[in-house]
Parts: sequence; C-alpha cells; structure tokens
Amino acid sequence: MKSTRLNRLVVAGALTGLALTMTACGSDDTSTASGDSSASPTTEAMEETDAMEETEAMETTEAMAEGPFGPACSLVPTEGEGSVEGMSDDPVATAASNNPVLSTLVTAVTQAGLVDTLNSAEDITVLAPANSAFEAVPADALNGLLADQAQLTEVLTSHVIPGRLSPSELAGEHTTLSGATVTIEGSGEDFSLSADQTVLGASPASVVCGDVQTANATVYIVDQVLAPSA
Repeated sequence: MKSTRLNRLVVAGALTGLALTMTACGSDDTSTASGDSSASPTTEAMEETDAMEETEAMETTEAMAEGPFGPACSLVPTEGEGSVEGMSDDPVATAASNNPVLSTLVTAVTQAGLVDTLNSAEDITVLAPANSAFEAVPADALNGLLADQAQLTEVLTSHVIPGRLSPSELAGEHTTLSGATVTIEGSGEDFSLSADQTVLGASPASVVCGDVQTANATVYIVDQVLAPSA
C-alpha cells in the first residue's frame, strides 16, 4: 500500500512539473509572439514614414525643377494668351507676340521676315531679349540694325539654338541657327553669357525668366541683345 501511494505521489509530482513546464513554455511563446506582433507594426510604420519622406522629397525636387524661373517672370501676364499657360499652345513667334515683355523682339522678328521660320521650326531654344534689352541699345544703333534686314536676321538667328534645352542642359557651348557659338554659364536657376557676347559689351547678359514653354520652343528671356561670334 505504501509503495502504491508513493508511486502515485511520484507520478502526480511528475505531472505537476510537466504542467508547470508547459505553462512556462506557453507563456514564453505567447510573449515572443506578442513581441513579434508589436515589433511588426512599428517596423512597417517606420518603412512607410521613410517611403513618404522620400516621395515628398522627390516631388519637391521635381516641383523646383519644373516651370518658369527668374525675377522677370513676374512681368509676364498671369492670364490670357500672353501668360505662361497661354504661350504653351502657340508656336514661338505667335506666343511671343502675345507677351508684352517681348513686343520689341516681335517687331524685329517681323521686320526680318522670320515669323514663319520660327513658327514652323521644330524643337528650338530661343534666347529672347526683353524689351529692356533693346531699350539699352543706343537709338541710332538700334534703328540702323532694324533697317538692315541681313544684319538683323543674323543677329536674331544668333539667339536661336536647335533643340529644346532644359535648364539642366542649358549651360555649355551651343551653335545657333546663324552658325555663331554661344557659351552659357551657370546652373539651377542662375545663367549668364559673358559681356563679349552682347551688343553693348559692357556687362554679362543674364537669363531673367527661363524655361517658358511654347508649342515648338523653350524660351529663356535675357536682359541684353546678344551678338555672339561666328
């Protein structure tokens, strides 16, 4: 009898120990599972935050890189055919004729008989002198230029570069429609041409409103009339 009772006690003790062991293991598993469960959302949240920040950074960079830039862009009409949006669906000479900032240039282009040439060209870049650029040229010199169609044509086509150049492509040496070479320096939203490439030759020319799109051209408005060398 004593032996039987002893055996029962041993078995009961073993079962109790086994139950405690299993309970402990179950508790560890639950804890681990719980830990994994809590870690997963945290990791996912961090990944989502990183992805959102990266996307926002890319969108900000793209926004900065797109659209007209420069102080003179504020002079461009905000609505109508002469606005940035309005110019985008017209060929370049027509688009310029609707923009009051470029009225003197349009007069010169018309005088030289280049309206159709520019409107029918495919993918060009135009360095377009603003009205103030022509106003800076002495009246007798400007009138003489406007009266000489051959010279006027050469000067105006020296402002036109084959191909549509984005701001990231603008800096460097480019051959114009006249055969002259223009050298543009700068990056981002700051571009200039040396003084010896201008009619006045007194100071560098600057892009004052850049990356204006028309149906067939990308326009960079400059503050001086250019006279690049052949």
